[in-house]
Amino acid sequence: MALGAWSIPATHPAPADLAAWLSAVSLAGLGRPVAAHPAWEREAAGAARSWLRLVDEGRHNASWAAASSLLKEEVGPSGWSSALRAVRAPLGRCLSRTLRSRDVVEGPSGDLRGPYVVIRFDTVFEGRSPVAETVTPVLGADGRWRVAAYFIR
Repeated sequence: MALGAWSIPATHPAPADLAAWLSAVSLAGLGRPVAAHPAWEREAAGAARSWLRLVDEGRHNASWAAASSLLKEEVGPSGWSSALRAVRAPLGRCLSRTLRSRDVVEGPSGDLRGPYVVIRFDTVFEGRSPVAETVTPVLGADGRWRVAAYFIR
């Protein structure tokens, strides 16, 4: 099924469906745009940068603990740490990270509606440059932004 036609059930989706939806939103920009909301964009970008600092410092368990429950339901702390090591170690240290874009999108219906902010960075690592990093925080019921998805291309 084409990503543009992907649908998520209104109830809690299966983990694979949620992962596919987050991938489509984060990488292909297929989320339903929400009107500009500068405060959300700033707050989500700040949360994303703080979270990325944990990843950059190799504090994988701390980055998992600081992530949204959506990410935690997809992968446990040891799986998260292994995946980050496999992806980030060959890249080396992060030398620079420049904000490319921030887009507020609505999630699937039900308790996963969001909002989400898809944040794209142009990032230079010592082992490879440039790469596109996409971090997608979601606004929690407690009013805090937490990372729900992270991709490097």
